[in-house]
Amino acid sequence: MADPEDSDANVLYAAVKLYDELKEKGEFEDVEVALITGHPDVGVKSDLELQKQLEEVLKSFPAGGVIPVTDGAEDEQIFPIITSRIPIISTRRVVVKQSESIETTYYILYRYLKEILSDPEAAKIFFGLPGMILLIYGIARLLSIKYQQSVAIISSTVTGLILFLIGGYFFAKAFRIREVLGHLLTKGFIQFVSAIAAIFVLFAGAVNAYLNLESIALQLTGRYPGTELLGVVIFLNALNTPFIVALGVLMIGKIVHSYLRRDYHIWYYISAILLLPALWVTIDVTTLYALSILSFYSIEFLKKGLIAIADIGLATLVGIYLRDKVRGWEKVETERSTPGV
Repeated sequence: MADPEDSDANVLYAAVKLYDELKEKGEFEDVEVALITGHPDVGVKSDLELQKQLEEVLKSFPAGGVIPVTDGAEDEQIFPIITSRIPIISTRRVVVKQSESIETTYYILYRYLKEILSDPEAAKIFFGLPGMILLIYGIARLLSIKYQQSVAIISSTVTGLILFLIGGYFFAKAFRIREVLGHLLTKGFIQFVSAIAAIFVLFAGAVNAYLNLESIALQLTGRYPGTELLGVVIFLNALNTPFIVALGVLMIGKIVHSYLRRDYHIWYYISAILLLPALWVTIDVTTLYALSILSFYSIEFLKKGLIAIADIGLATLVGIYLRDKVRGWEKVETERSTPGV
């Protein structure tokens, strides 16, 4: 009467129907219908209550077997409690047409939600991020009450901050930024410092080239850049030296790191740093050719080409020499990476 739409009522009707069927067939000496309810707090408390109720039923009706009648997957979790006291002869699952899929879905969602809450890492994603977003949004709404004239600014700032935090979190997770930083700060600190220094050198060079683009264009071509394409080419030519210096700083960090750890690949990094002049010449020649300042048939091009070829040859020879010299370091590296050594 309190809740006629509740599916538990259908379970009772099904149990009474099963009672009539068993009585009619006469397969058992005596048959009774018993209802055990457990407790609203699903868990240990409910299981203890179910066990207590089952004992009371068996005292008044000492049955030799039981046929559980249930209406969902969650109820079937109590079968071990029943079998610990009395054997299960058979089971009857009541299918309520309008609620079977809903109840099953609810049970699945409830189970996975419980697992998520018990897993700290998963809880951070499913509850931490939404909670942070709601917190930031709530603070922004409170601020907008006092500063009505800055509603648009606050809204844009909050939106940008939320997207930045979410994007940064997923980016860090996808590329394992925490693990990478941990490795760099413990085993690759020298490379980390050199990489930061290289970024600052490149950034400073880019800003300087951008701010002085017109004067650089006057020196190279004798006029201001007439189109965006010419401006980009002039910018690349001006960025050539900072770019090569940044690469040099990066390679020096790798060489120092390899030397201190007796890394066999040090010959490769030394060869790479010796190739940087050839790379500088290549960028310089191609950008000057794009600006029609240098011709492939000019003496200047031939001179720079010979310098680049000589540099490549020198880097190759040095690399071959050093590779043989540090071949013994390969054993050190192998022993270091072998477990138990």
